[in-house]
Amino acid sequence: MGKANKIKGDLDDIVELVQIIQILKDVADNKFHTLANRKDRFARFGESFVEFFRMISLSRVRHPLVSNDNPRTGLVVITSEAGFMGDLNTKVVRAAVNEQAKHKDCTIIAVGKKGAAKLQAVAKDMKVFEEIEDTGLYQVAINIKDYLYTEIMEERMGRALVIYPWSKNFMLQKSRLVKLLPCDELLSKQEEFVDSIESVIEESDSIDIIEQLSSMWMVCRLYEMLHDTSISEAAAQSQQLETSLQKMQKTKKGIQMSFRSAKKDDINKSMREVFTSRMMTRR
Repeated sequence: MGKANKIKGDLDDIVELVQIIQILKDVADNKFHTLANRKDRFARFGESFVEFFRMISLSRVRHPLVSNDNPRTGLVVITSEAGFMGDLNTKVVRAAVNEQAKHKDCTIIAVGKKGAAKLQAVAKDMKVFEEIEDTGLYQVAINIKDYLYTEIMEERMGRALVIYPWSKNFMLQKSRLVKLLPCDELLSKQEEFVDSIESVIEESDSIDIIEQLSSMWMVCRLYEMLHDTSISEAAAQSQQLETSLQKMQKTKKGIQMSFRSAKKDDINKSMREVFTSRMMTRR
């Protein structure tokens, strides 16, 4: 059964590939749901953060991180280093280029080597943060915060925007633009509660307090965006693997049909050869 044996080898290979792709898809699905379920901790932090503002009066404090008239803009572009993210990374880069055109003096800060490579043509002197996986998301968030803090305090930058991959749901991923600095929304939220507490003893200077709080808030927001990028990675990988799995399953069915047909042909051929040999023997 020569022809059937050859097709059987192809069938065994395709079966193994289908199993491997299914495992990878299951891993991506599990990663998506695990990361998505962890999102509530950012909401809890935000609630605690706003609650803290009820105890202190910072609405009249002015600090470059929360009130800044410098028009120079820093555009943080977060892209993914994972596989199957080419289309989404392209959307993020395209949105970054469009946003850059809206600001006369705009500096791009690329987070991820793939995004930096795509942006090289339009931003040759950009700051790049690489090795995201090796460094760790939280440490990367701290490194970006330190860079933005230095740039703003030294008046080389006044505003900071972030564009990153965002997963609206399991099936829809897109680029998202968020204003990071100045974080004046902290003070606007604080004004809602400032009158509810009559007297509070502040041991530290208000400027130092708001600087520390703003830095903490920046790290949390950046880490949340990097976390959202990981969620988008898992969703995009799962969709790509699902598409590949469907194609491989169709191929598998075609090979199975070919194998059955070849097996029947080989059996028929063997029966004809046996019948012919018996007829020759009788003669």
